[in-house]
Amino acid sequence: MANYNIFISATAEKALKKIPKKDRGRIVQLIQTLAISPVPQGARKLMGEQNVYRVRQGNYRVIYELKNRKLMILILKIGHRKSIYR
Repeated sequence: MANYNIFISATAEKALKKIPKKDRGRIVQLIQTLAISPVPQGARKLMGEQNVYRVRQGNYRVIYELKNRKLMILILKIGHRKSIYR
């Protein structure tokens, strides 16, 4: 199986820079593993959206769109669990 290409939106990149360093490293590792396994165990599909998933990393959530035909993952949002869905 081919690896997926990962693209991070400007919004997600800006949010990632604001996250504390210890959590940021774990989130970056999680994003890198998405290239190999685009829907890992624990990933959930968001209701009302097509091909949009969320995955947990501690108190943070990564919301991403999966584009299977292009072998591409677009990271849409990264944030704390209490504010990510607003």
